[in-house]
Amino acid sequence: MIEQLPDTTVQGISKRMVSLRAEGGATTLGRVLTLIVVTTTAGAEEAISAANFASREHPMRIIVLAMPDEAVQRVYAAEETSVADGLDAEIRVGRDAGAGEVIVLRPRGGVAAEPDRLVSGLLLADAPVVAWWSGLWPRRADGSPIGRLAQRRITDSGGFDDPAGHLGDLSAAYTPGDTDLAWSRLTLWRAQLAAALDNASGREITGVTVNGTPDSSSTMLLAAWLRLQLGVPVTQIDLPRDTSVAWGIHSVALHSAEGDTAIERSHGAFAAITQPGHPRLEVPLPRRSLPDCLVEDLRLLNPDELYGRVITEGVPLLLAEREAQR
Repeated sequence: MIEQLPDTTVQGISKRMVSLRAEGGATTLGRVLTLIVVTTTAGAEEAISAANFASREHPMRIIVLAMPDEAVQRVYAAEETSVADGLDAEIRVGRDAGAGEVIVLRPRGGVAAEPDRLVSGLLLADAPVVAWWSGLWPRRADGSPIGRLAQRRITDSGGFDDPAGHLGDLSAAYTPGDTDLAWSRLTLWRAQLAAALDNASGREITGVTVNGTPDSSSTMLLAAWLRLQLGVPVTQIDLPRDTSVAWGIHSVALHSAEGDTAIERSHGAFAAITQPGHPRLEVPLPRRSLPDCLVEDLRLLNPDELYGRVITEGVPLLLAEREAQR
């Protein structure tokens, strides 16, 4: 069920939520967290769909701040707008809200300038708060009004050009609790590489080559992780910008005197693993969807220590070595 609340207030939304629970016999006792989603009007439905999917594993209250273009300018660029102040909202429950409940806020004009005041009165009591920026890039997640309310702050550097610049910003501004969906997209790659390294435990790895598209921050994070973990030179090769080349990571080769251990996408959702002294092996390595990555990030409400080391140590090291090679 979707109920529209035009020209409303936070108090009006709260009262209606109480009424809906009384009418439907619903309760908030099973909710494990509050997820605040900061997105654009155009990207709201995709973000809500991913959050609803994640709510099936993590029952939660989802608060969506759907910012129109003029509101985004006001919040992120401090530009004045002539849009009349106001707040429109909708409440989604039942099959339209996964295993939780969804509150969509559409602020207008100056109301969008203080988003923390909009959501603070709608947070679940005594429950963790996670903030996710979908399709928007905060200047500094932990220092933003919404970020200050949250224990975990999720960004997505994979949705923008200049991944090196965005990862550099994340590295400089990192605070425990920050994370990036580009890191979650690496989970299957890291698992396969860890298994390959176990098989190559008797060989000395002398270097690594990572191939991927130039707009993939996951490719750079994987290279930074390998540089940090193995302590050997990592060469990142950007594939040509071509419509025939699928976005993301394409191959990783671990070099040793005995030969290369390589994982390379072969066809569809499969990758080929080749190792010295072993037959060629094909394994499933699908590209992870946005809902899958969000589910994984919501499993860990404490800071991700490995990600913290990769973003603050591995990324600067990789970027410095890339700059020195130019």
